Amino acid sequence: MGKSAIIAGASGLTGSELVRLLLADERYDSVTAVVRSPLGIEDKKLIQKLVDFEHLEEDIKGVKADHAFCCLGTTIRKAGSKERQYRTDHDYVTGFASSAHREGVTRFAVVSSSGANSRSANFYLRTKGEMEDDLKKIPFEGLFIMRPSLLMGQRREFRLGEMAAKGIMKVINPLLAGRLKRYRGIYASEVAGAMIRYINSEKAGINTIESEMIPDQHN
Repeated sequence: MGKSAIIAGASGLTGSELVRLLLADERYDSVTAVVRSPLGIEDKKLIQKLVDFEHLEEDIKGVKADHAFCCLGTTIRKAGSKERQYRTDHDYVTGFASSAHREGVTRFAVVSSSGANSRSANFYLRTKGEMEDDLKKIPFEGLFIMRPSLLMGQRREFRLGEMAAKGIMKVINPLLAGRLKRYRGIYASEVAGAMIRYINSEKAGINTIESEMIPDQHN
């Protein structure tokens, strides 16, 4: 029997790459995506579970998996307010993790952000830091916190500021060496690949993977 995975945030930039990689990974027999609306793809390994994130605990009751992946995240512009962004970036993430743990998931991988810190003056970084702190309270056998810098790749929705930043990063990435490698832009496909690589490793406990550690050094 192969492994089973459950993923929240499957429609986003990193989440869509993660679904693609999980479906192609022979170690997994089934991939359950908890989504608000259908992804628009079909695969014999893919199970799409329509949920209301306000009632996630009830909606995923009975869904069993070995590994859980979380790529939930939004922006203030899309959410409409700091309160609603916090709801998505903190509450939904920790709620998903708690629910997954109650259903027997032992290993959990999540996308956070470079610079995440619960004491930061920056709202976004503080939110991510508080999310990380609360995830660490859940007794997973293995917790893998990915802290990417600017995510590169093709989003479904257009973000003007992000597109401009990506253009700049393509130019300056080669100049960021040594300690500055942490600030290089990184492709979402690399983050997704690292999530799968780390969660299938022999590592246990709490693992924080900074942006420069995400690319597979063996490739």
